[in-house]
Amino acid sequence: MTEIACVSGVELLMDYLEGVLPEDVRASLDRHVTRCARCVAFIASYRETPRLLRDATERTLPPDVQVSLQAFLRTQRRSP
Repeated sequence: MTEIACVSGVELLMDYLEGVLPEDVRASLDRHVTRCARCVAFIASYRETPRLLRDATERTLPPDVQVSLQAFLRTQRRSP
């Protein structure tokens, strides 16, 4: 397996996090991640995304904000 670069590593990220990459590819990606601070940060943010989405969808808008948002969306829907 050739060495992994950040761009090709991103393409493999989901399989990497799910642990389904072939061993040689995973080993190469592990080597890259151990010396690439950007990829470490990217993986951490990628792992955090589901929690952030859950937290965001569990919130309710205050009634006044909800009314204002609905009014705004109605005007946008009517605009050409």
